Amino acid sequence: MPICRNVEALAGYVPGEQPKESGIIKLNTNENPYPPSPLVGEALRDFDYRKLRLYSDPVYVACRQRIAEINGCRPENVFVGNGSDEVLALFTRAFVETPDGTIGFFDPTYSLYSVLADIRDCQKRAIPLPDDFSWVAPPPDFEASAFLLTNPNAPTSVQYPHEEVRAFCRRFPGIVLIDEAYADFAETNCMDIATDSENTNTLVMRTLSKSFSLAGLRFGYCVGPERLIDALFKIKDSYNMDWFSQTLGLAALNDLPSMRANVQKIHATRSRITDALRQRGWKVLDSQTNFLFAAPPCDAKTLFEYLKANKIFVRYFPGPRTGKFLRITMGTDDQMDRFLAVLDSRE
Repeated sequence: MPICRNVEALAGYVPGEQPKESGIIKLNTNENPYPPSPLVGEALRDFDYRKLRLYSDPVYVACRQRIAEINGCRPENVFVGNGSDEVLALFTRAFVETPDGTIGFFDPTYSLYSVLADIRDCQKRAIPLPDDFSWVAPPPDFEASAFLLTNPNAPTSVQYPHEEVRAFCRRFPGIVLIDEAYADFAETNCMDIATDSENTNTLVMRTLSKSFSLAGLRFGYCVGPERLIDALFKIKDSYNMDWFSQTLGLAALNDLPSMRANVQKIHATRSRITDALRQRGWKVLDSQTNFLFAAPPCDAKTLFEYLKANKIFVRYFPGPRTGKFLRITMGTDDQMDRFLAVLDSRE
């Protein structure tokens, strides 16, 4: 039986390497170096395994109520997914017709967007960012079925101006998803665009993977107009969020102070490492995330391989736009001191 043409030709998304050996300092997948809220541990300890004989709540009422409370909206404005990547996949299915639909995004950005367009076998319209990766407004005549906008952006760590983003969303003829995976590390966010009563075309998406230290749980959500949220519910898997995800995710959402304390530690580390790298001659973009996008004063790929040989994993994205940079997740202070020591040992 033949494989679908677009799938056979597809170059799938490649996640950051997950090393199996011990002693690795893992700064390559934007995970949080600190544990999640103690409430998560308590919820896991107290979880009644006998509950697993029952299907989970298909519309995760308790989680949606808490998310709505946090973000100043109604539960009807909230959708929860098995990680934000599921939300993205459902978004492309709900709002992009094939084969005539088009997905727009910036270049560079989260590389999964291009893969999702290829999976849907639809058109792609990439808007090149300027050399400093700052905001560039899509032209007034720009048209697409949907636009995927990471803010702050990945892998560049740059945040776009709030009012510029709002103006784009208002004039864009299709549906916009603002991917705010790193919003808790940033100075501002765009959730108010999603919750605005006049908004008809914009969803804002968040994840518990980064600031809440739950990358291994898979819990993402989006907020927006009820009409758009209903469309996602129509096409999701029947029970897309299991009992563990709902129980532990809710525990994390009930302890915002713990998350914010971890964010503050990462802010301090980010500032210190930014200064340290700049003193060593690196070009470091001003970050609003839990990682740095930085160009070393030497060949980035060679340095990437050197760090890896010394058991420090960072992320390297080859290509004319990104090949001069390394993406470095902020670890603990001890991990980052080791990173700096290895850098200095090469010079």
